[in-house]
Order: sequence, then C-alpha cells, then structure tokens
Amino acid sequence: MEQSINVLDQPLQTCSEQPMTGFYRNGRCDTGPGDGGSHTLAAEVNAEFLSFSASRGNDLRGILSPGCRWCLCVSRWKEALDAYRQGQIGKQAVPSVIIPATHKMALSKVTIQDLQEFSIDKRQGLRGGSIPDPSSGGPIR
Repeated sequence: MEQSINVLDQPLQTCSEQPMTGFYRNGRCDTGPGDGGSHTLAAEVNAEFLSFSASRGNDLRGILSPGCRWCLCVSRWKEALDAYRQGQIGKQAVPSVIIPATHKMALSKVTIQDLQEFSIDKRQGLRGGSIPDPSSGGPIR
C-alpha cells in the first residue's frame, strides 16, 4: 500500500491501535476501492455521538466506549455536523477530530475549516500553533 496522506498533505498518522481501527484494521484511516463508507475521519467518540450514530442505524456502543479513537465514515461525521448546525443535536455530539490522522479523502465531503472547528486540540484548549491551510500553505486561525 502506498503511503497515505492526511488533510495537511503530510504522512497519515495512526488514529488508534487500542482498539484497532481503520477499514483495513491497521490503526490508520487508510482507504481504498473496497471502502464504500470512506472510513477516513479520525475522531475521538463520546457518549452523545455514539447515541446519535445508534439512532441513525449504526450502533457502535457494543465495540466502542466514550473516549475511544476511531476511523469514522466521513459521511456519518458530516451527518452529525449538519444535525448540530440545524439545531437538532448539541455541539458535543459532533466528535472531536484528530486532524493529523484524518485521511485527505475526507476533504471530499467536509472542509478543512469544518475539521479545524472540531479539532481535538481546539476542544482541549491546546495552544502553540495553527493548523496550516493546505490550499494556501498559510495557517488557519
């Protein structure tokens, strides 16, 4: 498998090996022709998202618990984002994104700004740098 690239145009980082995640169960949000769900978005799930996903027909609560990192289908994450923006669910139900572990293909359904808004670093209040905007080479603030 050729080296995968993340949304920052850098080598894709590992999302989780405990539990082992990814379409290929290699710990990374790699994708390929057989990955119809596009498991490309690295996230840290929480109880609110797990309940939301179950309500939409994909109950992950039997294999995941709050705090787990998982390669989500980008369309499910976007579904949660859209539901939040439409006032149907709270912001906490949109999982935090692990940007360096999110595959570049996720940008086919969401924007880098969407990912930045829900970056795990931003949610945890971490400081010390901006995420570069891959389209311009400049930082996103």
